[in-house]
Amino acid sequence: MRTVVLGSDHAGFALRRILTTRLVDLGYAVSEYGATDETAYDYPDAAREVARRVSKGEADFGVLICGTGIGMSMAANKCPEIRAAVAWNEESARLTREHNHANVLCLGARLIEPDEAVKILEAFLSAAPSMEPRHVRRVQKIRELGECTGAPST
Repeated sequence: MRTVVLGSDHAGFALRRILTTRLVDLGYAVSEYGATDETAYDYPDAAREVARRVSKGEADFGVLICGTGIGMSMAANKCPEIRAAVAWNEESARLTREHNHANVLCLGARLIEPDEAVKILEAFLSAAPSMEPRHVRRVQKIRELGECTGAPST
């Protein structure tokens, strides 16, 4: 059974609950982190928990939700082996999985209607990373940025 971990701040709490229900209906094992209601909650805390679990291989995918998805993406991408991407529609979700091998989907609850968010999630989960050499090469270069020393790579 595939596992998805979800996290949200207060702005993403309601959407996280909707997406969790959909994932369970689809047969995924689900864990949730972050806000327990709509009381203020700092998004980096949820991002850290989700990214840590995906990075360690404890989950196949992560989903992070805040007001725009941008803050969550910035925070999650600090964790090794995380490629968190904000998606605004089904096409961007599919392409980030295929071309960037994204393993964490970030959504903006204040910018995307719940029905659209469900479609975006399903597109993300159904896409597979492309093994075309150009995409594999680029993902490797992203990994190398984690070891960034300021020197150009050769």
